[in-house]
Amino acid sequence: MRKLLVPLVVGGAVLGGAIAGATFAGAASSNNKSSYAEDRAEIQNLQARYLFALDWGDADTYASTFAPNGELDYAGGVEKGRKAIHDSIQKFHEMMMKAGAHSKLRPSATRHNITNMVIKVDGNHATGRAYWVEFNDNNPDRKAEVGSYGHYEDTMEKIDGKWYFTKRVIYNEQLPKRAAGPKNPAW
Repeated sequence: MRKLLVPLVVGGAVLGGAIAGATFAGAASSNNKSSYAEDRAEIQNLQARYLFALDWGDADTYASTFAPNGELDYAGGVEKGRKAIHDSIQKFHEMMMKAGAHSKLRPSATRHNITNMVIKVDGNHATGRAYWVEFNDNNPDRKAEVGSYGHYEDTMEKIDGKWYFTKRVIYNEQLPKRAAGPKNPAW
């Protein structure tokens, strides 16, 4: 936080001055530290890039949302490092494409949405919790339906000015071993 310097106008004359003791949360400081609002916006971008990459089968972009030694803990297991994460998502996407290849309809689509984000930022580290919902049209009429839902529990790190997941745990309420417990995961 930094003190706000404001000009003081008295009878048309501008006098320099400061509001004594005033600080403003979210104001960027002079030592190039980002504000909470800036960090939160970048983390929300990270979340969105992750989901777009997942839904379009872009394994390169998907893996790039993780730190080099990042960890993905999901229904398929635990993947550590960008290469393992990339390869796992690539295989998943190929499997989904094969499953839809025999259909006479256009390929089905999946779209994930993220809501109710709570994010704590502490310097170059952050934790987050958010709900996710997956919509798809994987049915004979290609009508939209809710496929699954759950929540994310994330740890993130800012490396060279950019946010990455260091660990993402995905809970899925349709899978008994991936369903969340009774305790509220957010704070």
